Amino acid sequence: MEILHSKIIGQGKPLLILHGLLGMGDNWITLGRQYAERGFEVHLVDQRNHGKSFHDEDMSYEDLTEDLYHYVQAHEIEQFDLIGHSMGGKTAMFFALQYPELLHKIIIVDIAPKAYLPHHHFIFDTIKKIDLNKFSSRQQIEEFVMQYINSPAIVKFILKNLARDENKAFVWKANMSVLSESLEEIGEALPPMQVSRVPALFVKAVNSPYILPKDFSLIRAHFPNADIVTISQSGHWVHAEKPVVFFEKTLNFLKA
Repeated sequence: MEILHSKIIGQGKPLLILHGLLGMGDNWITLGRQYAERGFEVHLVDQRNHGKSFHDEDMSYEDLTEDLYHYVQAHEIEQFDLIGHSMGGKTAMFFALQYPELLHKIIIVDIAPKAYLPHHHFIFDTIKKIDLNKFSSRQQIEEFVMQYINSPAIVKFILKNLARDENKAFVWKANMSVLSESLEEIGEALPPMQVSRVPALFVKAVNSPYILPKDFSLIRAHFPNADIVTISQSGHWVHAEKPVVFFEKTLNFLKA
């Protein structure tokens, strides 16, 4: 059984953080340090097929849930708080249904329990166009990708997945082929009628379509002990766009 890679910061009550699609635990390093300063042992976890964690052909939420279970068992964590963004938020929700006794509180960042149609094809279509062997610098790759994706923020986010192998050649950290083929699974809804009473905070970004007002009733059907907060002037990566407000709202919930 392979155990997920993580970076652990601080001492105190365990707080695990799960990134979204094409992310990695290191995306949360700044906020992670802030939580650590407030008395948490923060685990910045790379989910399977991401970051420095193992690659595998399977990418279901059942697999991601079991990965997290084996991680907490390996680290001898009896109970913990859990933050999950986007895909990581879905993992957190599935985990809360399966293993509620291991959780103290969960924070779900800009994702609802509903199904999402695959909508990242444009990213993976662009990635498939990149022949990493033809480039000698990260800047060259960035300029190439910008021809297809006219968003510097998204391009920089994607290219955080670049690394160099022992021969100094560019490689992807993420398992791009499996992720590309798993977009339907990654959009999966929670099973109907299943309920978790773990205290939950759902964070909605005002300028993001991922959580809509009509989703609030579904959230509370699955998580009757859920609070829902909105953060203004923010998009889907709300924790990166509004880190001060995000930290304040989430810390207040965790410490309450």
